[in-house]
Amino acid sequence: MGLRQGPDASVRARLEELAARELDLLVIGGGITGAGIARDAAMRGLATGLVEMADVGAGTSSRSSRLVHGGLRYLEHFQWRLVFEALAERRVLLRIAPHLVRPLPFLLPVHRGDRVPRWKLAAGLALYGLLAAGGNVPRPRMMGKAGVLALEPNLRARGLQGGGLYYDAQCDDARLVLATLRSALAHGALAGTYLEVTALLRDAGRVAGAQVRDRLTGAEAAVRARVVVNATGPWTDRIRRLEDPDAAPLLRPTRGSHVMLRRNRIGHTHAITLTSRLDGRVMFVLPWGDFSYIGTTDTDTRDDPARVHADQADVHYLLRSVNALFPHAHLGPEDVLAAWAGLRPLLAADPALAASAVPREHRILTGPLGLLSVAGGKLTTYRRMAAETVDRAVRALGADAPARYPAPPTDTEPLPGGESASVTPFRLAATELGLPAATVTHLLRLYGTETAAVLNLARDDRRLLQPLHPEHPAIGAQAVYAARRELACRVEDVLDRRLHLTTETADQGRAAAGTVAALLGGVLGWDPDRVAEEAARFDPVAPPAAGPAGSEPG
Repeated sequence: MGLRQGPDASVRARLEELAARELDLLVIGGGITGAGIARDAAMRGLATGLVEMADVGAGTSSRSSRLVHGGLRYLEHFQWRLVFEALAERRVLLRIAPHLVRPLPFLLPVHRGDRVPRWKLAAGLALYGLLAAGGNVPRPRMMGKAGVLALEPNLRARGLQGGGLYYDAQCDDARLVLATLRSALAHGALAGTYLEVTALLRDAGRVAGAQVRDRLTGAEAAVRARVVVNATGPWTDRIRRLEDPDAAPLLRPTRGSHVMLRRNRIGHTHAITLTSRLDGRVMFVLPWGDFSYIGTTDTDTRDDPARVHADQADVHYLLRSVNALFPHAHLGPEDVLAAWAGLRPLLAADPALAASAVPREHRILTGPLGLLSVAGGKLTTYRRMAAETVDRAVRALGADAPARYPAPPTDTEPLPGGESASVTPFRLAATELGLPAATVTHLLRLYGTETAAVLNLARDDRRLLQPLHPEHPAIGAQAVYAARRELACRVEDVLDRRLHLTTETADQGRAAAGTVAALLGGVLGWDPDRVAEEAARFDPVAPPAAGPAGSEPG
C-alpha cells in the first residue's frame, strides 16, 4: 500500500471501519511493540489493523525510564548478543527519529566499596565502546577523581575513586510510540484507541479475529483477520487465556517506578548512572529540561497493570539512593513533583533470580489456535521484535507469502517529524510568530519537522498561540493538533502522553484541563456539557507521600 496523505491519515479508526475491513493482520495492543508491528506490517503491504483498549502507549510504553540504550549493565551478565543488538537499534533510532531520540552523556562515578570496582568499569566501558563502534556517539572514557568532580562537583567526594563517561540516548517514550503508529497509519494501517478486546473469534479451530467493544460509545463488533497478534505487554497472559484458559503464565512482571523533581534540587549536568548503596542495583538520575527524574525500581509485583503506581516504599528508596550520592541535596517527598510506574513484561525465569537479573530478551509464541503472542524485550529493541513477529505472521499466511511481503526498510524511513535533524527553518518560523524561546524549543523537541503543521494552526487562529498552563511552554495549537492528527480523545491523552504536563507542572496539569477540553471539543464535536464532563474526568494521580529520605542507607 502507498502512503496515505491528507488530514485523515492520522485519525482514530472507528470500530465500524475496522469491522468492515478484510484484515490480514490484527494487532492487539497500542504500546511500542504493537505500534512497531503495525508499522512493519503496513509497510510490507499487509492489510493491518490495531486495537488498543486505552490511549496510544498508555501502559508501560509511556511509563519507562525514557532511555534508548545498549544496556551497559547487561555486560555483567555476559549478555553480549542483547547488548550488541540494542546498540545497533540505538543507532537506527537516532537516525530515523532525531527529534525524539537524542544522544545523552552518562557519568558513572566509582566509590570505594562499590559493587563494580574501577578496573571492572574500565573493562566494561572498553567493551561497550567496541560493540557500539560506528554508533554516531563519542567513545567512552575513564577519568580520575578530579575529572569526575570537575564534571559534577556536587557528587559525594568522600571515597570517590574516579568514574567513566559514556553515551547512550534519551527518548520521549510516549511520542516515540505515537510516531511509530502514525507511520503505520501513513502506510495504510487502521488503528483504534479505546477499543477493548473481549473475546477471540474462532473459525475452523483457528483464531480468526476478535470481538471488540468501543469504550467511548459502548458499541461492539467483530473484527476479522487472518492472523491475530497479541502485543499487550503486561496484559499478554490475559489475552492468551482468551485462546486457552489453561495457558501457563509467560510473564514475570516487575514494577519500575520513577520520581520527577526540579533539576536544581540535585544540581547535576549529566545523566548519572549509580549503584544504589541500599541494595547495589543500578539506577539513574536523568536530566529532562529544567527537571530531573530518578529511576528505577525493579520489584516483583501482582499489581493490576492498569492501576500500577509508585508507592511510598518506591519513592523512599529512590530518594535515599540519590541522597547517598548527592549528600547536599537532602531530597524529601516535598520535592517530588510527580511519580510514575509501569510494569515490565519480563519473561518468567528462575524464581531465585533477582528481578533486575531477569533477562530482557523477548519471545514469540504461537498458541494452540494460532494466536501469536510476543512478550519480553525492551523499548530499545522494539523494531527488531516487530520484524520477527511480522515474519512469523507472514509465514502463517501461506507458503508464498514471504516472497510477496518482504521485510520493509523500517531502519531507514524516518518517523514523522524525523525527516531532517536540522530544524533551523522551523525555529525561525516559530520565533517570527512571537513565541518565547522556551516554547520554540519545546515544539522542536516534540514535533521536529512537523513543527510547521502546528505553527500553521496558530497562524490561522492566533488564539492558539496562548499557553495552556502558566508553568509550561505548551500552547493551544498543540491540543488541536493532538485531536486532529495524533488520535487524542481525552484530556488525559493530551496532558499526559502528548505534552507531559502531568509530570512537568506542580499541579500535574490540572490548571490546563478546562482549556484542553474546550479545544478538543471544538475538533471532536462535543457540546458544552461534554466539555465540562471531560474536563472534570481528568484526575492525575498525585505523587505519593513518603517517609523521611535520609542520606545514608539503613
